[in-house]
Amino acid sequence: MPRLHLPPETELTEAQKASVAEAVAGIRGRVPAPMIAWLRNPVLASRGQKLGELLRYETTLEPRLSELAILVCARHWTSHHEWTAHKREALKAGLAPEVIAAIAARRAPGLSDPREQVVFDVSRTLLATGRVPKPLYHAGVAALGERGMVELVGILGYYCLVALTLNTFELGLPDSIAPELADPEFAGAGA
Repeated sequence: MPRLHLPPETELTEAQKASVAEAVAGIRGRVPAPMIAWLRNPVLASRGQKLGELLRYETTLEPRLSELAILVCARHWTSHHEWTAHKREALKAGLAPEVIAAIAARRAPGLSDPREQVVFDVSRTLLATGRVPKPLYHAGVAALGERGMVELVGILGYYCLVALTLNTFELGLPDSIAPELADPEFAGAGA
């Protein structure tokens, strides 16, 4: 059950209304789930959703590479809503179902595409350690270019913000959808 809800339009401040209108007029055409929380600070809501638009739709990385990174992030944080939404997008973008299943199971997927492999390796390593070792960094730049590496790190950072927001405020996944990701560390944890 969500801890926060989108306030009714009649209760939104002018700044909140402007932020909502901007999101609805943007590429997504709707208020993204984390923005429900971010609206408590309308500037965060506006800037956050605009950053999300940029990183999701306007980078040099093909959608399948962006979605791969987002799934690694969603799995890292066991963010059920982020996983569910981006699994669908990853499949549409051409990411193989067995790759997605391996990430869900916290296994290294068998990737034949070198760009997919470097995105997976950089994403997993950066999320696990907060660092990218020199050889992996050079492999990333060779495969993605400097701009692509910067965009990949931006995607990971943004989707960490999204995952933490969704998880903290329990946003997004309807009760009618069972979470796909096992979360043994949180099994039985108090709410």
